[in-house]
Amino acid sequence: MRNPHPFRAAFALASLAVLAATTVTACGPGADDATERPAVPSALSEQKLHWTACPAPSKAQGGGDRPEKLPDGTAWQCSTMKVPLDYARPDGTTIGLALIRAKASRETTPQERLGSLVFNFGGPGGSGVSTLPLLAADDYAKLHERYDLVSFDPRGVGDSAGVKCLDTKAMDAWLAADITPDDTAEEQAYVRGAGAYARSCARNSGPVLAHVGTQDAARDLDLMRHVLGDEKLNYFGVSYGTQLGGIYAHLFPEKVGRTVFDAVVDPTSDVLANGLGQAKGFQRALENFAEDCVKQEECFFDSKDPAAGEKRLTALIESLDTKPLPTESGRLLTQSLALNGIAAALYDQEMGWMMLRDGLTMAAEGDGSVLLFLADNLNERDDEDGYSQSNAAFAAVNCADYADRFTVADVRGHLPEIRKASSVFGEWMAWGLLQCTDWPVAGHARTVDVTAAGAGPILVIGNTGDPATPYEGAEKMADQLGKGVGVRLTVEGEGHGTYAVNDCLTALVDTYLLDGAVPKDGTTCS
Repeated sequence: MRNPHPFRAAFALASLAVLAATTVTACGPGADDATERPAVPSALSEQKLHWTACPAPSKAQGGGDRPEKLPDGTAWQCSTMKVPLDYARPDGTTIGLALIRAKASRETTPQERLGSLVFNFGGPGGSGVSTLPLLAADDYAKLHERYDLVSFDPRGVGDSAGVKCLDTKAMDAWLAADITPDDTAEEQAYVRGAGAYARSCARNSGPVLAHVGTQDAARDLDLMRHVLGDEKLNYFGVSYGTQLGGIYAHLFPEKVGRTVFDAVVDPTSDVLANGLGQAKGFQRALENFAEDCVKQEECFFDSKDPAAGEKRLTALIESLDTKPLPTESGRLLTQSLALNGIAAALYDQEMGWMMLRDGLTMAAEGDGSVLLFLADNLNERDDEDGYSQSNAAFAAVNCADYADRFTVADVRGHLPEIRKASSVFGEWMAWGLLQCTDWPVAGHARTVDVTAAGAGPILVIGNTGDPATPYEGAEKMADQLGKGVGVRLTVEGEGHGTYAVNDCLTALVDTYLLDGAVPKDGTTCS
């Protein structure tokens, strides 16, 4: 998956500093049974969507230019679909979900058209309305020949009743705050900051916070399938989008159409296990970057001894705790922002690694501009308009999904094992466990149920060098989906996401989505 914002990692982590260790959401048995919810009223299930020319993305969606026509002349269309705020009371309050589509190529006959292909690019918190047009012309041109390409802002995201928390000034302060406290006073300061963040979300978005979880988003997907006129849901999920797709498959196995999961979340991990997995994943990606870096003409790691190079990097990061670096923007590069920037670059081998080489070299010389740029890209901060709404949605969805709530004592107890997993990122991720502690809404459960007996085959793609959703998660997802459902595909490479990056994998996915030919389980692409 090529990222339109190269270091945002397809929104896999809308803000590592805000919620470093909680990228898995959760659901449990019982309430997951789709038959236990009242039927959606016909006013919603039979609604007609009114498609019009798309405007430029809003600030909440990340801003940018109005989407251009695809190379074949297809114009982008936007609409709003009404859904129940609370599926337990479907006759009550409704909210609108922002949708975007590019109808199948004008040369496609009705017989050749395969229906809609719905994308979710991850997060949680990423706007599909702003992302899909940035990718479609290059990455999805072949799929567009026979599918209507469709994406959306999930509930709580962008223009779909988007969660609102801090203003730009307060968000700058929060993301720059010390997230590796050295003493009790710094610990208390971080806890106060996390609590203030949660209270601001409750104050600005209270009514929707209890209804932005992945369970409700999956139900929205099924209503979308029906309103779009598709018998089954054809779906392409990336990162968190694989989790949303897995829950959909669990709730509606008989409605699963041709489905692809890329950069796969581990459904068996609770929040702590996922944090440990990510710490290991980012550490592994950093070591792979360093190994490549020393082969280049200029590199921050001036020694081929990995331990010596990492020691130099650790010293740089530690120095930022007390002496942030100046940048061209006038803002300071703090330790937390530097970690954001370093992690962001590890998502993308082609551009990210190149910029990280420059950023570390410049930081060693006293200039934090490149690392701050990388952090801002990840956090969707624009110099003119401030932040998109993705950070707030990221926290809201995860905290609504997760039942675990950690204390300072919990973090202290887990620090040794998370530090062991990553000397660079471990402590930063450990303190991120506190983000949901004072959240005003209880979390749903601890782990994700994606068992989907009776569903059609789902391609589950794992990349061996993925830092954010480590390869092992794909294996676990395939196992949990069930025999005959999860089809394992392995890519031996670097970065977060593989489609449109690895030619072998892309060909397998295209053949499946267009022709229905399921690749052999266990296939590997180098």
